[in-house]
Amino acid sequence: MLSGPPDPLTCPKGERHVITASAQLMAPANRGAGLTPLLLLIGLGAFTYLILIRPQRNRMKKLQQTQATLDPGAEIMTTAGLYATVVEVDGDVVTLETSPGVHQRFARAAVARVVTPAGGDAGTDGDDGGDGSDGEAPDDASAVER
Repeated sequence: MLSGPPDPLTCPKGERHVITASAQLMAPANRGAGLTPLLLLIGLGAFTYLILIRPQRNRMKKLQQTQATLDPGAEIMTTAGLYATVVEVDGDVVTLETSPGVHQRFARAAVARVVTPAGGDAGTDGDDGGDGSDGEAPDDASAVER
């Protein structure tokens, strides 16, 4: 039997091992693989902090500042969506006038936002809805347009 030059893909036992170009290109990339997961976790942590945690912390600081500076006469909205006017502030309790002559006590933490500051005018923002009305309900049913 005539034997030519040895086949480079044949091993001494006669098994053929084929090394593809993609396998050769992938081999050097595995050397730095230990750092990639660490960088991915650090990036994910930074993303979570910047997108979720930091804005929520800023909203909470602003809400606490708003609740700390409540003054009698301010129109507020509670967390339940009730609009009222601050009558008295006593520690963590706020007395609100929900309708003329009706006073109710709420926890200061129930205040979601200040609609109109104490001594402020509700019409100063320049947005009156554009319909020319003053925002009050009509006195009788004949004033309602259909």
